[in-house]
Amino acid sequence: MANNDKRLGVALAAATCALLGGARSAPAAAADDEDRWEIESALLYYGESDDRVQDASLSVFAKRDFDDGKLLDFSITADTLTGASPSGATALDTPQTFTSPSGDDTYRTAAGEIPLDDTFLDTRYAVSANWTQPFAGLYTVSAGGSFSDEYDYTHAGANVRLTRDFNQRNTTLSAALAYSWDESDPVGGVPVGLSQMLDEDDLSNRGDAQTKDIVDVVIGIAQVVNRTTVVRVNYSYSDSSGYLNDPYKILSVVDPVTGDTIARTPPPGEDGPSGIYRFDNRPDSRTKHGLYAEARTWLGGKVLSLSYRFMTDDWEIDSHTLEAHLRWPIGATSYVEPHLRYYTQTAAEFYRVSLVDGEPLPQYASADYRLAEFDGVTAGLKFGHETSGGNEWSVRVEYYKQKGKVSDSLLIGNQLDRETIADLNAIIAQFSYRFRF
Repeated sequence: MANNDKRLGVALAAATCALLGGARSAPAAAADDEDRWEIESALLYYGESDDRVQDASLSVFAKRDFDDGKLLDFSITADTLTGASPSGATALDTPQTFTSPSGDDTYRTAAGEIPLDDTFLDTRYAVSANWTQPFAGLYTVSAGGSFSDEYDYTHAGANVRLTRDFNQRNTTLSAALAYSWDESDPVGGVPVGLSQMLDEDDLSNRGDAQTKDIVDVVIGIAQVVNRTTVVRVNYSYSDSSGYLNDPYKILSVVDPVTGDTIARTPPPGEDGPSGIYRFDNRPDSRTKHGLYAEARTWLGGKVLSLSYRFMTDDWEIDSHTLEAHLRWPIGATSYVEPHLRYYTQTAAEFYRVSLVDGEPLPQYASADYRLAEFDGVTAGLKFGHETSGGNEWSVRVEYYKQKGKVSDSLLIGNQLDRETIADLNAIIAQFSYRFRF
């Protein structure tokens, strides 16, 4: 019975830590007093089918636990992305030619295929650090910053979080504030929204780098219900302003009867698009509201985690996320953890499959499949093992499937018989190793 109580305490402490957002460190509390540093490295692979986006990422997370409850944690990440991504243009029964995002080359898409921009290549480096410190007995404050850089995008952010314990530390209230500044600076310049794709080396519709500001606020409560169950509820608010377009997404301009892209012939001696295409244009502000609820409970050796998230914004995207994890011990040193996640969202109010030739241009329009209505399911399994030296390694493999939905009211003529949004299938694999010293 004593061993069961100890395992229950460790599991519940870990669940409490996760729900309180890391305000306490259960692993450090359970480790030897001399083990102050905890290092975890992770190698992740994400690969989409049909030679679409591939991502290889290496991350190192470090945490230093001090005697007086102070915590220092930081991370370093490097990842490389390659492959092809849907541009937003519609499929045709004939090949299509596009000017590359940089404006200095062209690429082609075969007949009948959804156009993919296969010039996608990027390397990103990111760092973050946070300091957590208790004060006045029942309060904990943490503050930190983050920075990432890639060849066409830069991010800098700062955050602060305050928690207050009540009810013999069984109830915790928290409030967090984060600010980030992002700059988009694609090669060739930022295209003017809804301007027409031009010939190779014609950058007359491109401008200087653009920025956006994001403010996030999260208010939450976590409650220990009993010896086996912890729950948390959060409300989040996010306000984005500035450049919110995707400079690499376009829309086809189509015939009002056939739905086929209006053909275009480049001037003699020039390479350029075979049709008329216009660049994505979105509102310069976005406000999101979210509600998140999670419960973790001990089930006689196993720990079950269930969560639900609802998000809504003024772009008229509503989303629901349901997620479940079950950590199942195998003997004294190993465990398996199956994972299931379901996500669904409605389309943005300005989502369109294409623009109709001859009609006035709308104020905002995007054919980005990520702004369309779609469902996504993730299913996977994680296996972890603690070594004789107290270190831990784990392997996680997951499968993701996304299916888009387009209303017939958005389709014209031949578009009804063609694929509009290709199903997305992806494999996620991760290896992690954690040690303390």
